[in-house]
Amino acid sequence: MKIKIKIAILFVTALAVILSASCKKSGGTAAAAGPEKKVMYRSTMMPNEVSDKPGKDSMGMDMVPFEVVESKQALPASGKTEEQSAPKKKIRYRSTMNPGEISDKPGKDSMGMDMVPFEVEESGAVIEVGGRIQVKISPERQQLIGIKTAPVRSQPIRKLIKAVGRVDYAEPNLSIVNLKFDGWVEKLFVNSTGQVVRKGEPLFDIYSPELVAAEQEYLIALKTGAAFSDASSILKSAREKLRLWNIPDREVEELGRTGQTKKTVTIYSPGSGIVIEKSVLQGQKIMSGENLFKIADLSRVWILGEIYEYELPFIKTGQEAKISLSYYPGESFTGRITYIYPYLKPETRTNQVRIEADNPGLKLKPEMFAGLEIHVDYGTKLTVPSDAVLDAGDIKIVFVAKGDGYFEPREVKLGVKGQDLYEVLGGVSDGENVVTSATFLIDSESSLKAALSRMIKASPGERKHD
Repeated sequence: MKIKIKIAILFVTALAVILSASCKKSGGTAAAAGPEKKVMYRSTMMPNEVSDKPGKDSMGMDMVPFEVVESKQALPASGKTEEQSAPKKKIRYRSTMNPGEISDKPGKDSMGMDMVPFEVEESGAVIEVGGRIQVKISPERQQLIGIKTAPVRSQPIRKLIKAVGRVDYAEPNLSIVNLKFDGWVEKLFVNSTGQVVRKGEPLFDIYSPELVAAEQEYLIALKTGAAFSDASSILKSAREKLRLWNIPDREVEELGRTGQTKKTVTIYSPGSGIVIEKSVLQGQKIMSGENLFKIADLSRVWILGEIYEYELPFIKTGQEAKISLSYYPGESFTGRITYIYPYLKPETRTNQVRIEADNPGLKLKPEMFAGLEIHVDYGTKLTVPSDAVLDAGDIKIVFVAKGDGYFEPREVKLGVKGQDLYEVLGGVSDGENVVTSATFLIDSESSLKAALSRMIKASPGERKHD
């Protein structure tokens, strides 16, 4: 029995020697296949929980597969290792709960979970094609940093100007009630502020000795005129005096018809609206010229907006403005700019503009604050997305996608800035694709930083433009 065991051991040893020699003669074919990769399985909730078989983790969640490199063997035929022949790899760390959360260093994510390592291929070198600087980024790397592109195209470009405003009374809709003679208020019909009045509605009755005397003069002139034909000028003068004191024609006609003076005269509202000021009480003696009522028609109001200096070139009378109030969420009103004041407020360095708007339901109340949106239409222009433009000081740069993973930083000349768009005057052509989120791309890609640095250092004459 012992002899049989020894014979078996010798056979196995001899077979191993033969296989080793065979591998050497074949020039290391097995090694040339490169490092072996093995599929393992990791818990998404507990990254340290790893298995070589699929299944569920200790929390009952499905484990996810990932590849590991078991070893790197020499390649005798080329004299290089697999790591030297393949593109360089870099270890990064990703959140298991939020794959978009990536770090260069191990640690915990924003939810306090351990971040798991993974390999990414580093970018290629900066090259020069036809006098232009380009960088190649692998598809894996593009997917990792989330590169997106948008076409350069002609489209309508608009600018949105946001401002704040204050609701105010429309000055043409304000009415003041006063008298041109002294007197005493005998009866008050409108006795509180906030009361709604209509045009021609009685406000108060007043007794005035001056007015009674003027009425008597009119009656005397009226009787004299009936007896003497040359007394018509006296009658006309007496009637004109009552008219200048704002006595309604119907009151004068009634006086002539009855032939009797009245102790009091009724004063009527000159317009419809709401009483916003009241300075009279029943029985009060009032003097000529004293303001007694202030009435505001709120069916139409003004919004006084504050516009910054640099936005003034885009503001013109006739432009439409959208008005929103925090008091009515989801509801908006429409007005139109009717006047731009010819001076600035020194304390805020803003220019006031007047917007007129209808006021249905009297929802726009004076002294309310309002948000304003004014849309400026520039017409159809060749545009690039605003987040595709990198501001590098004196120059503005976009990254043009050339295809096959190549990206070219290119200087552009910009015009007006619209809402999420720039007008482009030169540097790119219609139909070319540019990378959006250019600043993030630069922060994420070291090779693009190098390309951008070379481009900026170049003199203006050395930079190529389309």
